[in-house]
Amino acid sequence: MSLVVLVGVSGSGKSTFAARHFKPTQVIASDYCRGLVSDDESDQTATSEAFALLHHIVGVRLRRGLLTVVDATNVQPKARAELIKTAKERHVLVDAIVLDVEPSIAAERNRARPDRDFGEAVVRRHHRDLKRSLKGLKKEGFRRVHVLKGAEEVAAARIVLEKSWQDRTEETGPFDLIGDVHGCRAELESLLTELGWAIERDGEGRAVGAAHPEGRKAVFVGDLVDRGPDTPGVLRLVMGMVRAGNALSVCGNHEHKLVKHLSGRKVGVTHGLAESLEQLDKEDEAFRAEARSFMDGLVSHYLLDGGRLVVAHAGLKEEYHGRASGKVRAFALWGDTTGETDEFGLPVRLPWAEDYRGEATVVYGHTPVVDPEWVNNTICLDTGCCFGGRLTALRYPERELVSVAAEQEWYEPVRPLRPASIERDATTLDFEDVSGDRYLETALVGTVKVRAENAAAALEVMSRFAEDPRRVLYLPPTMAPVDASDVEGFLEHPAQAFAQYRGKAERVVCQEKHMGSRAVALVCRDPETARGRFGLDTGPAGAVLTRTGRAFFADDALTDALLTRVASAATASGLWERLETDWMLLDCELLPWSAKAQGLIEDQFASVAAAGLAALPAAVSALDAAAARGLDVADLAARTGTRLSNIERFAEAYQRYCWPTSGLDGVRLAPFQVLATEGANRADHRHDRHLELLDALVEADSTGTLMGTRRRFVTLGTDEEAAAADWWTELCAAGGEGMVVKPVLDGRPRLQPGLKVRGREYLRIIYGADYTDPQHLDRLRQRRLTHKRSQALREYALGIEALDLVAERAPLWRVHQLVFAILALESEPVDPRL
Repeated sequence: MSLVVLVGVSGSGKSTFAARHFKPTQVIASDYCRGLVSDDESDQTATSEAFALLHHIVGVRLRRGLLTVVDATNVQPKARAELIKTAKERHVLVDAIVLDVEPSIAAERNRARPDRDFGEAVVRRHHRDLKRSLKGLKKEGFRRVHVLKGAEEVAAARIVLEKSWQDRTEETGPFDLIGDVHGCRAELESLLTELGWAIERDGEGRAVGAAHPEGRKAVFVGDLVDRGPDTPGVLRLVMGMVRAGNALSVCGNHEHKLVKHLSGRKVGVTHGLAESLEQLDKEDEAFRAEARSFMDGLVSHYLLDGGRLVVAHAGLKEEYHGRASGKVRAFALWGDTTGETDEFGLPVRLPWAEDYRGEATVVYGHTPVVDPEWVNNTICLDTGCCFGGRLTALRYPERELVSVAAEQEWYEPVRPLRPASIERDATTLDFEDVSGDRYLETALVGTVKVRAENAAAALEVMSRFAEDPRRVLYLPPTMAPVDASDVEGFLEHPAQAFAQYRGKAERVVCQEKHMGSRAVALVCRDPETARGRFGLDTGPAGAVLTRTGRAFFADDALTDALLTRVASAATASGLWERLETDWMLLDCELLPWSAKAQGLIEDQFASVAAAGLAALPAAVSALDAAAARGLDVADLAARTGTRLSNIERFAEAYQRYCWPTSGLDGVRLAPFQVLATEGANRADHRHDRHLELLDALVEADSTGTLMGTRRRFVTLGTDEEAAAADWWTELCAAGGEGMVVKPVLDGRPRLQPGLKVRGREYLRIIYGADYTDPQHLDRLRQRRLTHKRSQALREYALGIEALDLVAERAPLWRVHQLVFAILALESEPVDPRL
């Protein structure tokens, strides 16, 4: 990624040289640009416009990171200066290749070309300009100046393309990225040991290298030196690791400053430099020379893992990745500052990470933080080891943080490592937390983007209809359906769910899918828990919420009565004691469907059924009468009869999930997962444990309100799959909606948390009464599920993060950023029938 400027008089062979060594698309020639703007490459009146075009093309190519060669005379400083300026603005390096041939040879070549009739005097003037420039070319800003003297050297020259110093994209890891060490050699050894590295020692017991048995490579984010007790020890260890090919290190601002001092340049002996100099004075000259050479050779940043990982000391915005300029190096060493200082006299830094939107993960240090946090796919690993904090590493690609505590405070920080916290009212949310485009970090799927227009839709719902924010701690994610079935007459079938999980999980659970409405229940043991833990001093002692955060019941008394029944069952079953909690968050289904969706049923389902049941019997009778008169209406009569049968099934399907309720009479709540309790996020994939706990809860309910969830556990790849499919068929035949297939696993793998397999007749409600007709079924089998599955996984990941924060007692605004995002994703343009 660079700009190559060819320098030489007209006729020196620049175009021939460029054509021999570079791709045609890489070469931007002034003559060609002159032709583009005038239809005549020799039209000197078009020179100004031609060079304006040339500089524009060069700028575009360099912005896109493409090697670019300029074929023009470039013998005058002004012409070269404009090109160097363009390259610096695009943060790429510039090389000059000078073709210094005899003027007589160049003139002779020009005479052979009819478009070069300007005479030998012009060539000699250009040659004088070239000779005047040779000594000062390097100072103009060229990284390298290659001078080819004479036609023979020009003909014999060979071009070798080099990767940029920063480009280590071929290294794919795995990596252990290590934050600012600052002379804390003992802590570095402890951290490497914790990470599984074997430390190598010399005859004096000093650490001189380290290797990892699994072939991992360490990457240091800079600031190896200053402040801590053993800068030479850190350098000796890291230099040995780098020398052996086991580590990389970028330059930190402290290495930069130390090298300047060791090179005899004047710098302030502050911020720990005095300690490093005192420690290095005790080492021999050979070690100091080696250390100086090592630090002087450190690059500003590295691109690793195909460009998916960027390491820079103070971070790096996307437009600087892989680039080289003074601005890029300055940003990598010191970050972006306002030029002001804070109350501690330290630079005020601009929060570049908050605006970062790049695909590459950026790992950096420089500014100490108490705890590393992911911000838009960037993370700072400087946890203030020299200030008595910790030394932290990030395992990549696992994204796992590992740290060791500092042995003591080695250097007193100017700014306190732990700033005074600013408390926000737990019941007040800030519009800025959720507005505009948002980028939220999750451990499961990385960065989740929430678009501004989707956030606006969620804000409308939340602000007008949602419950008190203290009650809205979680919203359930949407659920993805299985792949289309190839079984005749079926759109969905369990076989596809088993196939999708096979190889990713050993066992799955098939849970009966209750035909009701998804609900989240916040259940507190007593009103005192609701007040003390969640600040709920008015209204119900908890919540029963819909998928959009609304209260299920308009009457608070009904909500309180339902929660009291659940809490009483938890007491009777001993669930509070088993879970060591006074509250729990449950994922449930509330039945019947009509309890929440009566208006929807009347408007969209009952009206369709009524119209069909009124019109189609009359149509069948009319066609029967026509057939009796001898008219050939057999095909139409058959189709109409099929449609009547379908609409009858449609009406029967939705009516199964409707029954009258009065207060809580007729209402059923089917809990199927414990989401969270005090101090614990329990939303894992161990559904066997969840269902066992909830069976006890249902059994202890004396009111008949709670209902269990029937299930089958299946070992994938065995005959149990067929038995479970038969069970699904029986459930659907008896009026059930279908089932949900979930993996039974430990941990949190990146895997769909569940796949819904809906019954053949239930799907009439979703896709219409006639969806089973072959022409419709064939079309529906082509439905696109990629976006739906992505949405389901992203919402699930956000929910898991929210539950982690609830368990940690994090401020409510942090929880609501994630909960709000789940609702916002529901506004994405996805087929609602999926």
